[in-house]
Amino acid sequence: MSGALAGAAVTALPGCAAPSATADREVDVVLIGGGIMSATLGVLLRHLEPGWTMEMFERREGVAMESSNAWHNAGTGHAALCELNYTPEDANGNISIDRALATNEAFQISRQFWASMVREGVLENPGSFINTTPHMSFVWGEEDVDFLRRRHEALRGQPLFSGMEYSADPERIREWAPHLIAGRLDAEPVAATWSSLGTDVDFGQITRQFIGYLDAEESFALHVSTEVENIERNDDGTWRVTYRNLEDGSGSRAVNARFVFVGGGGGALSLLQKSGIPEIDGYAGFPVGGSFLVNETPEVADTHFAKAYGKAAVGAPPMSVPHLDTRVIDGKRMVLFGPFATFSTNFLMDGSRFDLFSSITTSNILPMLQVGWDELGLVRYLVGEVLQSQEDRVEALRHYYPQADGAQWRLVQAGQRVQIIKHGADGGADLVMGTEIVSSQDGSIAGLLGASPGASTAPSIMLGALGRLFPEQFATARWQERIHEMVPGFGMKLNDEPQQLAEIWAYTSEQLGLTPPPPVVGLPA
Repeated sequence: MSGALAGAAVTALPGCAAPSATADREVDVVLIGGGIMSATLGVLLRHLEPGWTMEMFERREGVAMESSNAWHNAGTGHAALCELNYTPEDANGNISIDRALATNEAFQISRQFWASMVREGVLENPGSFINTTPHMSFVWGEEDVDFLRRRHEALRGQPLFSGMEYSADPERIREWAPHLIAGRLDAEPVAATWSSLGTDVDFGQITRQFIGYLDAEESFALHVSTEVENIERNDDGTWRVTYRNLEDGSGSRAVNARFVFVGGGGGALSLLQKSGIPEIDGYAGFPVGGSFLVNETPEVADTHFAKAYGKAAVGAPPMSVPHLDTRVIDGKRMVLFGPFATFSTNFLMDGSRFDLFSSITTSNILPMLQVGWDELGLVRYLVGEVLQSQEDRVEALRHYYPQADGAQWRLVQAGQRVQIIKHGADGGADLVMGTEIVSSQDGSIAGLLGASPGASTAPSIMLGALGRLFPEQFATARWQERIHEMVPGFGMKLNDEPQQLAEIWAYTSEQLGLTPPPPVVGLPA
């Protein structure tokens, strides 16, 4: 029997229609972490298997308070429209667009899934969680201007990047984002790309609406202020999840689950280690935090309307690519700049200073030491970032907003991420700047490790996980039909299907209240 709930396990267990608070009760699915990943997986499973029972555990006092919180991420609908690290250049000057295409394809799945959830009433008021916000890349200096020109040439013929404009004319760039140009010397070469397909996304709002939808069902139970202490396999192959409420002092309790998903952000690594699955051996985590400068004054927020990304400093992780962003949080428009890297041994914002040290095992200490040696540039970068003053941060801001008034910008903490460290294919060790699903061989437990572009591609990541974890159900006509109702383009490479791309863009733009898309490259005018 393959898959976590294959065969006779497809239906809910008797007596589990309404999960109780008694110890050692039984449910079909346990979701650990009240963020966008667990919420997305829960909604997918509710649509695919409405009879399954689920419980969610979140250690904070509410959901979407860690990485999914709007203040703790960039809010970018990552589609590689502006992120230069998705189009790396090799030593011979060749620009690779493979990752940019893959990231954009994944975001199209997000658009379709969210649009379908709006159509079905699971998500309400699209403007509360997604808004059209042009995406820009902005650079200066001859070398970077040349790179951006060649990047645009590589992308302009791809349907997914239809409508992207390039300009090295300061006057044209001023039309797109006046603050980027104001006060700059005319002698300094600058260039930018601009796309109307960009979005600003409040992942916290999506998470809260998804979990609110789940929590309205009797077959779902949400536990907040509840910490999962241990995960251990039972003799029958199910998982015993031990937890305790952090507020009522009632002591430890347990629930048995046929499938466990660990979506606890930085806490996922330690929980998977506690499960004892051999697949987690060799994995380690490197915590990196961040902060943003924020300006909420109307004269700034109302005149900058774009997410403008630049190039990362040498040695900087991709999550530290500087950008000047329009954001809409709780209905209020503002401008953020950053992120500025911070360092803490915490794996979560309110975690323990011992998180990093307690995650060290005999199987992962060697990869950690190898990465520490190989990534000395990253270490030096982090040290420099931590030592920055407010004046230093404002000076960095002025590369993107030359006339910025430092007194108008305040610093806010932007969350905590844990980058993946694991054994490399060449026998060494890799620091992975992305996300990865780690699962047991039988598919009964899985967890998500890593960081960006995580939240904005959550539906794609979770659909991929479903295919690995529930292979028998995933292959059935019933599941496939339901998945294609939610994501009409699932399984397609939309970049190779311009007509389908045009139809899906029109559909998702209408449902989500986004600006109509530009004409798709490859279709008759």
